[in-house]
Amino acid sequence: MFSSCLQRDVLDCWFPRALDPTGGFRQNFDTAWQPTGDRDRGIVYQSRLTWTAAQVAKNDAWTKHGLAFLTERLWDRERGGFHWAIGPDGQTTGPEKHVYGVAFGLYAAASAGARELAQQAFLWLEEFAHDSVHGGWIESLSLAGVPLPADGSRDAIGTVRGLKSMNTHIHVLEALTALYPLWPDPLVRTRLEEAHALVRDTVCHPDGYQRLFFTRDWTPVAAPFSFGHDVETGFLLIEAVEALGLHDDKTLMIARALVDHALAKGWDTEFGGLYDSPEHPQKVWWVQAEALNAFHRMDQHFGAETTRYAAVFTAQWDFIQRFQLDPEHGGWRAEVQRDGTPYPNARKSDSWTDPYHQARALLHVSMV
Repeated sequence: MFSSCLQRDVLDCWFPRALDPTGGFRQNFDTAWQPTGDRDRGIVYQSRLTWTAAQVAKNDAWTKHGLAFLTERLWDRERGGFHWAIGPDGQTTGPEKHVYGVAFGLYAAASAGARELAQQAFLWLEEFAHDSVHGGWIESLSLAGVPLPADGSRDAIGTVRGLKSMNTHIHVLEALTALYPLWPDPLVRTRLEEAHALVRDTVCHPDGYQRLFFTRDWTPVAAPFSFGHDVETGFLLIEAVEALGLHDDKTLMIARALVDHALAKGWDTEFGGLYDSPEHPQKVWWVQAEALNAFHRMDQHFGAETTRYAAVFTAQWDFIQRFQLDPEHGGWRAEVQRDGTPYPNARKSDSWTDPYHQARALLHVSMV
């Protein structure tokens, strides 16, 4: 059942529909999967479809198509690094390169076996974005790789410039986890260990949630919970120590604490499904996908001592089938109301709405 959902509601929706013969993947589709035109093409979406083609669909032609766009169009041949987005004329659409976007380009390249492109992306991060004083990565940089001033404006992912974010650092961790098996360089291992330690011991609070924003020296800045990121990070932490070849009980306990806190504070006991945040009780597609994957992982590790995770995994899958999936047009609804009621005419795909979360989750749980 997971495999059929993966095929019908993920792969058959984007592939080959999204392939643009002129290069890259089309980004914008309405609720019935009709293209609505792209104002630009962004590194995050293009990387995530390339990753899906390589890791889930395992289609060499689609993967090469995505890698060609990353290499020939989104990679800055003059200054290095991936552009955040380019317009129809091929010109960059903004004054910023962002570590979040570079990390996804690195993730896609490494996962697709494009070693040279992955190496270039890592070395660009090392030269321009790594914070050698406080650790971690400076996130918002000019096209030339100079950190943009902390002027109170918002960067490409909505973070106040000058701050470090949980969101960027968990995806740097994810990218380095994919890179290390492909390129087991000592510096890559060092940075993977650094990213893992920062996320586990600084970003994650011992009470089982993540702090979302920090000053450059890692002083936390007050922010709400993000339940989807918490359960996703539990999985990413475990995946990282597996890539490093370590057995780490502390990581496993932190991952469990993240899932348990999300269940205690964010699980909807009336209708099922995981809230996005306390302030946003709607059900968002990627949060439901990451919850499915995380509950499955917890049951794998702790199922011998408790049936709790197996039960909530079943309930989560039931919610997805009843409400998140679109039986008429196929695919996952990007967002539904708390009780599962769909929003009318909601898009199925855009620069932030893509198949990566649900593809990964369904791939992993289908391996049961």
